[in-house]
Amino acid sequence: MYRATRSGGPGGQHVNTSSTRIELTWDVGGSPSLDQSVRDRLLARLRSRLHGEGVLRVVASGSRSQHRNREEALARLTELVTRALRPRKKRRPTKPSRAAIQRRLDAKKRRADRKRERRPPRQDD
Repeated sequence: MYRATRSGGPGGQHVNTSSTRIELTWDVGGSPSLDQSVRDRLLARLRSRLHGEGVLRVVASGSRSQHRNREEALARLTELVTRALRPRKKRRPTKPSRAAIQRRLDAKKRRADRKRERRPPRQDD
């Protein structure tokens, strides 16, 4: 559902009289066009952006044109949904190479030697 409201920003006196800011809301939880698995995935991945009972809200006010803001809001909504539905890559655990382990140990040794050289000489009694 689109809703046009007055927006701040550029426009001078024109901005006080025109409703160019677009607020686009989509009820993800109650959308009949989604099957349950897709709905669950969207609700889980977009939970930080949802308001109320699974309602996604996108606002666009960058342009002085209501039409351009409407297009921008729809593009943002499309991008959000597309990203949320994209399957996540499986993480493959990796381990450091033998050379990387050796470099890390050599660096630790150099650091320890440097710190040891900074210490005052011990006086054995």
